[in-house]
Amino acid sequence: MRVIINCAASVDGKIALPSREQTKISGEEDIARVHRLRASVDAILVGVGTILSDDPKLTVKKEYAHGANPIRVVLDSRLRTPESAQVLNDMAPTLIFNAIKNGKYGNAELIKCPEKDGKLDLDCVLRELEKRGVGALMVEGGGTIIWNFLKEGMADELNIFVGDMVIGGRDSPTIADGEGAKSQDEIIRLMRIEAKPMEGGILLRYEVLHGKVSGR
Repeated sequence: MRVIINCAASVDGKIALPSREQTKISGEEDIARVHRLRASVDAILVGVGTILSDDPKLTVKKEYAHGANPIRVVLDSRLRTPESAQVLNDMAPTLIFNAIKNGKYGNAELIKCPEKDGKLDLDCVLRELEKRGVGALMVEGGGTIIWNFLKEGMADELNIFVGDMVIGGRDSPTIADGEGAKSQDEIIRLMRIEAKPMEGGILLRYEVLHGKVSGR
């Protein structure tokens, strides 16, 4: 499985305000790119924190791209996704990975996976997605989810749109939250494959080198 992480951040690496309120970072050109990327993958994944703070649909806007909506995947250990969440609508299939039970939750399928170090086991998540025919996965966040995919060596590519702005704040969420590298050996190494100026910022694309897993 090919795993592509995609996010937008300020020049200082922040993805939201200190209050965690979302702010628009991408311009129209990058928004169109993101929807084209969504249309090209089999599934799109976020953590429950993104559902609670943003309530995204995780679908493809037809004014930007053509193609079927990908499977929507939510990592939600304790099943905190609200019944009113837009990700539970009937616009696309939704899978909620959790540590509690299998079954149904509205229009979503619940899939139980064990926890590892207090977080859902990503090996289990990727195995279950592969069983459902997912060959390309787009990870949209948030910061802790992104860090876990990088730390576990489960990301192949990292795309960051860097907006022409500074958000600041020591409590503002960043591209890669979580515990971070504890030593030099744990730093995630990247190789830049593209730097493309775009409206309102620049798109940086990297191949992930540290701990990269091939053949998924």
